Amino acid sequence: MQDIPETRYAKAADGVHIAYQVFGGGSIDLVIVPGFISHLEVLWEHPASARMMRRIAAIARVITFDKRGTGLSDRTDQLPDIDQRMLDLQAVINEVGSERPSILGISEGGAMAIVYAATYPERVRSLVLYGAFAMPVITDDHPIGTPLETFRAMGEFLEPKWGTGVGLSAWAPSLGDDPSAREWWGRMQRSAASPGAAIQLLTSYNRVDARSALPLVSAPTLVVHRTGDRMISVELGREIAEGIPGARFVEFPGMDHLLPTTNVDEIIDVVAEFLTGTAAQLEPERRLATVMFTDIVASTTHVAKAGDDAWRSVLDGHDELVESTVRRHGGKVIKRTGDGALALFDGPTRAIKCARQITTDGSRIGAGIRAGLHTGEIIDRGDDIAGIAVHLASRVCSQATAGEVLVSRTLVDLVTGSGLNFEDRGEHHLRGIEGTWRLFALGAD
Repeated sequence: MQDIPETRYAKAADGVHIAYQVFGGGSIDLVIVPGFISHLEVLWEHPASARMMRRIAAIARVITFDKRGTGLSDRTDQLPDIDQRMLDLQAVINEVGSERPSILGISEGGAMAIVYAATYPERVRSLVLYGAFAMPVITDDHPIGTPLETFRAMGEFLEPKWGTGVGLSAWAPSLGDDPSAREWWGRMQRSAASPGAAIQLLTSYNRVDARSALPLVSAPTLVVHRTGDRMISVELGREIAEGIPGARFVEFPGMDHLLPTTNVDEIIDVVAEFLTGTAAQLEPERRLATVMFTDIVASTTHVAKAGDDAWRSVLDGHDELVESTVRRHGGKVIKRTGDGALALFDGPTRAIKCARQITTDGSRIGAGIRAGLHTGEIIDRGDDIAGIAVHLASRVCSQATAGEVLVSRTLVDLVTGSGLNFEDRGEHHLRGIEGTWRLFALGAD
């Protein structure tokens, strides 16, 4: 888990306590207005979310908070309207002594940010809106958005399963099959709002209408949206950009509504350049992880014997096998490598068991699959990884035979007591890596 900034409280004008955090040390202040639900501390438990926040902190003093009724802020008897939520924003800005911050409004938080920027133009340096809307529902005078009945049906679907990670496939399709992401999303749901409160919030969005404020926004504005956003259609983002004088609109590919997913680095680059004139820079994140490479043995021979069509079927089978098996064991496939794959795991035992399953099941798709694993320091580079551990795992894999799982001595030491058995394969010179490395083959149970 990442280090979590200290959570403090500001008191709004009507006495409601608003939880907030301040972190980062850039040259500007940036207030983040969250969307549907939030929890300041659970947010940091998701690695991609934490990394995104650190990137933003590289360019700004970041001020973020939980809206009243959600997360660590006071619960209220009635659902707040936009005016009351602006009290929350104002209270936090005043508490931290920010004179004229930039504001990032996310999803439903975008409507509040729009109204605030129109109401207090002297207090807003610039405005960024992600996945936002001015009015989300379809009405007689608003032909774009979501039918009111859909909001109601969504509430009926979510309520009995709230807290289990329900809805992740809609909020972030790219994470829908990721067990660790679903677990985190369930924890976020439970921590951010009760089932009843969450459904009340969701169904209250049909009353949000900030369209009249759009032409009154004078702050420089950037509107960012993913083209296939499943929760808030891109047409609603375009409506905002067309309504705010001089607003810049940037579309990114993808279907995710949650911000810290597939192409978040590219999005933050655009936001950073808009806010400061330069892209946000972040020191590479180094962390300990278990790296696994798989490889189809003698793939060139397979191609010659089987022909292109049959070989394509083998490759597809390999990719499907690796994807599903890695997912079941809590790992993540980083990329395909032609006739193999690179995957990452937080736990070495799960990684080894995953590799055994893949190599065992390789015969089902007509391929001899080998795997190599090493645990060490890696560097996150957007959707890819780098570091000596990656090179080592690749070289270890190259020493294995069909159906074999080879691991470094590091893994053997880490999984002591797990019940896994290994056979010593002796010292090896690994291409491009200094010294010799003792390798071990995974044995039978």
